[in-house]
Formats: sequence, structure tokens, C-alpha cells
Amino acid sequence: MRGVIIVVASADPTRFHAALSLAAAHAALERPARIFLQAEAVRLLKQPIAAPGDPSYNEAGMPTLGQLLGEAAALGVEVVACQSGLALAGLSATDLPPGVETGGLVELLSKGGDDQLMMA
Repeated sequence: MRGVIIVVASADPTRFHAALSLAAAHAALERPARIFLQAEAVRLLKQPIAAPGDPSYNEAGMPTLGQLLGEAAALGVEVVACQSGLALAGLSATDLPPGVETGGLVELLSKGGDDQLMMA
């Protein structure tokens, strides 16, 4: 079963929300899904997880960014924070939400096999 790796390349919460939604849908179909937050995108993992659009999502009955991160993790989506991005964000691995791992692109790609690579 072919998996998906989604790279979030900027600190844009809308793109991260879309990546989480896509990865969660993929995982719901029992397919492996990983999200890699590269460089400045790691800032999106600073707790509490929140986005400017969260009130609109909440009013529409949709999950906020933090809720979606939890739902995706519950479905088995792997979320990986770029080690260099941690330094850019002034964070350490202990600052990350539960279940978020740290790693680099080489490791991510070597584990990915023939997984589909997407950019968010």
C-alpha cells in the first residue's frame, strides 16, 4: 500500500491544516501518511497550537489546527519536525506536542520507499 509524505515548507497555518486533512484522510484509508515540517514551518508546532482561522473553522463545525493535529495523530499520521527548523524556531524536542518526532529530510526520504511526495 503506497503511502504519502507531505512536506510543509512554510509557516502558513492554512497549508498545515490542508496537509493534516489530507494525511488524516490517507490514514483513514489505512495508508501510511507522514508530514514533515521543514525549516520555518516548525514554528507551527509551538504550543498552544493555534491559527488565526481557528474561530472560523470552529464556527463551521470543523476542527481547529490543534484539534486536527490530535485527530491525525490518533489515526496514525506521523508528524516530523525538521531538526534545523527547531533551531530556527527556538524550540527543542521537549517543546513539541506529544507524538511529534524530530528528524531530517534524508532520514524521511530513506524511510519513504516508494511513498508519494507532496508539497503543502
